[in-house]
Amino acid sequence: MASKPSRNDRIFEFLKQNPEQAFTAYEIAEWFFENYPEECKDKQENSNLDSEKDLLWQLASETGAHRKNLQHNHPEIKTTEGRPRKFYYTEKSETEEIEAAEHLENGGFSDDSVTPKKEADLYPVLYKYLLSEDTVVYAKRIDEKKSSNKLGKDGNHWLYPDLVGLEPLNAGWIPEIKDCVKELRDKLARLWSFEVKLEINSANVRKCFFQAVSNSSWANFGYLVAENIAESAWRELRILSATHGIGVIKLDKGSPSDSYIMIPARQRMEIDWDAANRLAEVNADFQGFLKLVREFYQIREPKLADWPEPISASKD
Repeated sequence: MASKPSRNDRIFEFLKQNPEQAFTAYEIAEWFFENYPEECKDKQENSNLDSEKDLLWQLASETGAHRKNLQHNHPEIKTTEGRPRKFYYTEKSETEEIEAAEHLENGGFSDDSVTPKKEADLYPVLYKYLLSEDTVVYAKRIDEKKSSNKLGKDGNHWLYPDLVGLEPLNAGWIPEIKDCVKELRDKLARLWSFEVKLEINSANVRKCFFQAVSNSSWANFGYLVAENIAESAWRELRILSATHGIGVIKLDKGSPSDSYIMIPARQRMEIDWDAANRLAEVNADFQGFLKLVREFYQIREPKLADWPEPISASKD
């Protein structure tokens, strides 16, 4: 008599039937509850769980706890890093996953959508997140295509961040304090730099990270930002961040305010104005950003109308 499939085996089959789609442990628990009601009823009674919601959380917790065993027996199951962790089935290598993402970024189409997936779709998500946090950062898009730089095909690719930001430090200060700081020529703001990626895994983590290092050297804070960060990239990100000070932000496209900083950036105390001048000389967007920074120091209050939300690729 054949043994009954384990819950991990059933989860594997579920993910295999939905390739390339990522599910949280709770979503997997909901699927299991819907498809195996008798087993769930027995588990609820045997575990003395008061409600179906308690049972779902218990199933989700066990799925997370058994993750390594699931992946050991089924290497096609991959997981993302951060919260909430997501599980998905793929037969692609990590290099092939990045190639597929870049194909979509360059105008290709996914199997289940008529809309290309582009990094530009994440710019409004990052913008909204930065304004939703206690540390408010006003962000501006920097379009490398507006640069007159002539360093070759990928010259601008490593020179300009995707977004830059201004973080006012004087929010809530009384006028007397603001005037004192201005007279003492002390800091009123910190400047941020953001490099955005659709996906980061072990195949592209170093390339993505050092691109962020390269194009944030002028700023107080530099961040690498992504929607999907594979578990396989996490250790390398921590090591590189400890050495170079670049932070990591995990975006939640469905709920921007639930995005969060996975690794805080290390602050550079001074702006590298020589590096900033190099960017401003050849890029109109970066010049516009510095103009807004100058106006902030003169007027001392950013106007949201001067910091419009970036347009996503799907609205172009």
